[in-house]
Amino acid sequence: MCKDVTKNLFIPPWTEIDTVLLDMDGTLLDLHFDTHFWLEHVPIRYAEANSLSLEQAREQLMIRYRQAEGKLEWYCIDYWSDQLKLNIETLKQEVDHLISVRPDVISFLESLENTGKRRVLVTNAHGKSVSLKMSKTPIGNHLDEIIIAHDIGLPKEHEAFWDRLQQKLPFSPAHTLLIDDSVNVLQSAEKYGIKYLRAVLQPNSKINPDPDERYLHIDRFADIAPLAK
Repeated sequence: MCKDVTKNLFIPPWTEIDTVLLDMDGTLLDLHFDTHFWLEHVPIRYAEANSLSLEQAREQLMIRYRQAEGKLEWYCIDYWSDQLKLNIETLKQEVDHLISVRPDVISFLESLENTGKRRVLVTNAHGKSVSLKMSKTPIGNHLDEIIIAHDIGLPKEHEAFWDRLQQKLPFSPAHTLLIDDSVNVLQSAEKYGIKYLRAVLQPNSKINPDPDERYLHIDRFADIAPLAK
């Protein structure tokens, strides 16, 4: 009985929610593709292009990654193509077989539609990454809107992002649920006033979860899906 009560705490109060904002990488899609791409595949290609050892390539790339962390540039394919002198778009296509939808996501999105919830993808990913992932998965067929941070001009980690989003896509923060795998994003949304927040327990299926206890977590989307009356 205690287990059921605890589980119910994680279920959003669906009667109070009309808009669901959904992250893409690590939320709807397994983060394994992105982790593998930036930490494994890019270092290999960067080492080959610059006659470096793999260890040297990783060291140089980590310095560059840390410099861009938290900025919109971190998510920009064109930025990294220019900085690294590599065609990042092409390199992503080399390993795009790793792109995968998280379990229960499609049925969850369908349940949102069946209960009249607006489904909005809100992602920091660059437009070229979004296009690739939409072409490799069916999630685009189950969304009402797609908002790309590059079109907003700020990443989601910035509180001002949500104000700009509000101007582009009016929503009621008091009746909105955000599901994201980034604590920094959840914090910025919380400061803005978005009332309902859920973190993804295991963004990368290949890495054991290390949950931040400040937010309620989603393990399986099937566990929190709203039920049509």
